[in-house]
Amino acid sequence: MKKRENFGSKIGTILVAAGSAVGLGNIWRFPIETGQNGGAAYIFIYILCIIFLGYPVMMSEFIIGRHAHASTSAAFQKLSPGTQWKWVGRLGTLTGFVILGYYSVVSGWTLEYIYLTISNQFADKHTADFAPMFNDFVSNPWLSVMWTFVALAITYYIIVRGVTGGIEKFSKILMPVLFLLIILLVVLTINLPNADKGVDFLLNPDFSKINGKVVLSALGQAFYSLSLGMGALITYASYFNSTSRLRKTAINVCVIDTVVALMSGFIIFPAMFSIGHVLSPDEIGPSLIFITLPDVFKQSFSAVPILGYIFSLLFYILLFIAALTSMISLHEVATAYCVDERHIDRKRAALYVTLSCAILGVLSALSFGSLKDFTIFGRTFFDLFDFTASNIFLPLGGLLTTIYVGWFINQNVLHDQVRGIDRSKQMSVKIIRFLIRYFAPIAIIGIFLYQFGII
Repeated sequence: MKKRENFGSKIGTILVAAGSAVGLGNIWRFPIETGQNGGAAYIFIYILCIIFLGYPVMMSEFIIGRHAHASTSAAFQKLSPGTQWKWVGRLGTLTGFVILGYYSVVSGWTLEYIYLTISNQFADKHTADFAPMFNDFVSNPWLSVMWTFVALAITYYIIVRGVTGGIEKFSKILMPVLFLLIILLVVLTINLPNADKGVDFLLNPDFSKINGKVVLSALGQAFYSLSLGMGALITYASYFNSTSRLRKTAINVCVIDTVVALMSGFIIFPAMFSIGHVLSPDEIGPSLIFITLPDVFKQSFSAVPILGYIFSLLFYILLFIAALTSMISLHEVATAYCVDERHIDRKRAALYVTLSCAILGVLSALSFGSLKDFTIFGRTFFDLFDFTASNIFLPLGGLLTTIYVGWFINQNVLHDQVRGIDRSKQMSVKIIRFLIRYFAPIAIIGIFLYQFGII
């Protein structure tokens, strides 16, 4: 049997896992959630959610992946042969595959906006022009589908080169570039006129806004921000070597993910407040990124247009890198499944996954144009894929994973994987086990019920 490839360095391991966690949600959702839900008070609640939910669930996935040294689906079969737990692994594989299908469309949008910025097509636009501009683009079947294919092709190019020569190598390039871009953009925005008001809006604590709804929202943001429940971290952990310290890796990933989310707020709000833009409740997701912010950046740097040009270009490159690192992890989940369980060589497996996801991508892209009136259960293909994966598959997969690790896996496995090469910290094992067994499942059930309006 061919020996399983491992990541070649500790920094590579951390950057790869962080790349999976850091995605578009960090940049377009977290800042708005923070701004609307109490500023620093929400950040405090969010960090607690990362500690008590995100960290233990991540540890659960790391434990399964590294101990089994197999893809998400194969890992459960290897650890509990002859049981039905294999379906949890297969659910994770399916979840990652579905998300990649529609996520590639949004990733393609960032490429279009890189092109629009390079060709300086925002220069003569006014505030009222940006919404029609975006709507015309996403409803154009050729453009939207083309950029979806380009995003998938770039991902395929990286995946087909293997674990160390592809995923790790490019993560070592992409993640530092992402950090550098964030720092540059923050420096530019905090020096804008009235930028201090944006910083105050983000960081001033307003605990009067904290209620059960906000806490559940923070729990959900922590869960989704770390890319949990989609098989990516189990798959990546299967490439960890025996000297990788799971606890430290998980802590580093949580810290990096949170810092990127926080710094995104320092990009968005100072720019908004520099022109007196009032935040609207519906300015979240694509509306914020592709309609509001191009106008905000243009106005913020109106005194020095070349700075606005550079800022916009760097911002959309940042967005694409964040999207790409997540796409790589999602693609690898399905690719590893084909390699491990279908015994297909990596090159063909990566091609099959790319072509299959391209079909989902086309359906998702056309949901804003020629297929916008075609619905299933009242949802377009894009909305259906998003709703099913995000509201059902992800929390269900995360819940079953924590139940499995907390209650059904051989507890010697949990102890050995958590303690790793450091055999002295028995107390940390007990704490992590408690969080996995009790807090994480209850919190995920709360997220699930909240999403469906039951609580």
